[in-house]
Amino acid sequence: MFLVVGLGNPGSKYSYNWHNCGFMALEVLSQRHRITIGKTKFNGEFGKGDIDGHEVVLLRPNTFMNLSGESVKAAADFFKISPDHIIVIYDDIDIAVGTVRARDTGGPGTHNGMRSVVASLGTNSFPRVRVGCGPVPEHWDIADYVLSDIPKDRQELMFEMFVESAKQVENKISGGTWTLKG
Repeated sequence: MFLVVGLGNPGSKYSYNWHNCGFMALEVLSQRHRITIGKTKFNGEFGKGDIDGHEVVLLRPNTFMNLSGESVKAAADFFKISPDHIIVIYDDIDIAVGTVRARDTGGPGTHNGMRSVVASLGTNSFPRVRVGCGPVPEHWDIADYVLSDIPKDRQELMFEMFVESAKQVENKISGGTWTLKG
């Protein structure tokens, strides 16, 4: 069984923010596999289904970003899922818009949601898919930028990145490998 987590902030105010790229990519993945995310537990919303013959749980934490790890840990403990079967999708300001990168381990960088996940799981050895939303424009505060909406002229490109993120998760689940690295 795999646990796939999209990081973001709950509430319509944040729906189209850069910081909600994880939620948006998870939604694309759920639609591709007809998995409804609607059950409430683990301080989040989740759905169970199948990807290429593998049982999966898709989780959208309802904690705010900085507490995401609490939700991830609760779901992982409940379903008895080891860190190597937890895949986290999130926004990354250190990667250019239009870029998706995937890797099996690594530090959280400047991402507070990932810091929370690493702290809660007690390890940074879990797969992750990073959706590029950088660089932060000059004279912008980082928090203001990631909590701003994705501009209309970038939305189509970002949707393509959400599809690519979903494909990376599918590849990892079905074959254990990434087609993109970094």
